[in-house]
Amino acid sequence: MNVETQKVKELIEKHKSQRRALIAILQDIQAEFNYLPPESLRFVSETLNIPLIDIMGVATFYRSFSLEPRGKHLVTVCMGTACHVRGGLKILDEFEKKLNIRPGETTQDGHFSLETVACLGCCAIGPVVVVDDDYYAQTNIRKVDSIIKKYMKKEKKNEEHKKN
Repeated sequence: MNVETQKVKELIEKHKSQRRALIAILQDIQAEFNYLPPESLRFVSETLNIPLIDIMGVATFYRSFSLEPRGKHLVTVCMGTACHVRGGLKILDEFEKKLNIRPGETTQDGHFSLETVACLGCCAIGPVVVVDDDYYAQTNIRKVDSIIKKYMKKEKKNEEHKKN
């Protein structure tokens, strides 16, 4: 059993190996690996005795799950009507330029993934950008650089901490 499989086993056992906890198990796997590795889905299928096709159905139905590796930080730009008319597209363009990726892609260094969402449900404070679980209200293109730098500093601190 490799390290990844051992970790997935622990996550399944955390939920007492209950089939009804499938979504919670997938969420934990996603949190651990930043995506749902194919091997982990096969292991969940075998362990919980759920057909892999059913697990894939859940994994592809919910937008929060990714079958491709994601960056350490997920940048989500709201494209809902309120955010769009307040400059959401320009903000998205600025993130694309600064990160050199398009929605659905991850930066070469693995630090950022970029995606859009139809609506975040907080129209009064739009345009809104979410990075991980942090909401940035009334965002404009001048704020994009500082948002990115904030998370780059976090990464640098994490890397320095790991070295020590």
